[in-house]
Amino acid sequence: MKTKLQRCATLVAMSAVATAAWAQGNGVAAIEKANAEIQSYVEPITNLFYVVCAVIGLIGAVKVYGKWSAGSSDTTRTAASWFGACVFAIVAVTAIRAFFIG
Repeated sequence: MKTKLQRCATLVAMSAVATAAWAQGNGVAAIEKANAEIQSYVEPITNLFYVVCAVIGLIGAVKVYGKWSAGSSDTTRTAASWFGACVFAIVAVTAIRAFFIG
C-alpha cells in the first residue's frame, strides 16, 4: 500500500514529465517558426547590402579617380583600400547569408 508521500511524489513526477514533454513540443515549433522567419528576411537584406556595396564601390572609384587626376602619390594605396573594403563587404554578406540559409 502506498503512503500519501509516495502518491504525492508519483503525482509530482508524472506532472513534471508531462510538462517537460508539452514544453519541448511547443519549443521546437517556436524555434522552427523563428528559423523560417529569419530565412525569409535573409534574401532582401542580402540584396540591400549588395546595393550598399555597389554604392560604396562607386564612391571609392570617384575618390580614386579624383586622386589620380590630381596627381597624388598615394593613389595606389587608396585604390587598394577601397577595393579591399568592397571585397570584404561582399564576402562578409555572402558568409552571413550562407550561415543563416546553410
